[in-house]
Amino acid sequence: MKQISDLTTNVLFETEKGYSYQCDVTNSIIINFADTFSTYKIQDFLIFQRKVNSVNILDMLYDLSDQSDAQLIETTKRNFSHKLNICEIVQLRELLNGTKFTLSLHSMLCDILTTPHLI
Repeated sequence: MKQISDLTTNVLFETEKGYSYQCDVTNSIIINFADTFSTYKIQDFLIFQRKVNSVNILDMLYDLSDQSDAQLIETTKRNFSHKLNICEIVQLRELLNGTKFTLSLHSMLCDILTTPHLI
């Protein structure tokens, strides 16, 4: 028999450093990255994902100053605020991009399955 948590959450994507799931009760995406939980409405999640993807990793790699070793990544609503090194940024990108892919795939499948087809 399913537990109540199984009925209200659906794992979307998982990596070695974290996972994401969708909560059907709050209609939000929950990200667990490096043992830190943050909750987002879908629009806020997409903004956060774009922000993390906009970090220029190559500039960080080629910049030899100490300031470029890590970058502060935070969201507008302060759900997530951490200074991450290059590897952590890449790992967070993987988690967020995988989550977005899963959401997009689910949306496309729902559209296809609910659209009446002419034979």
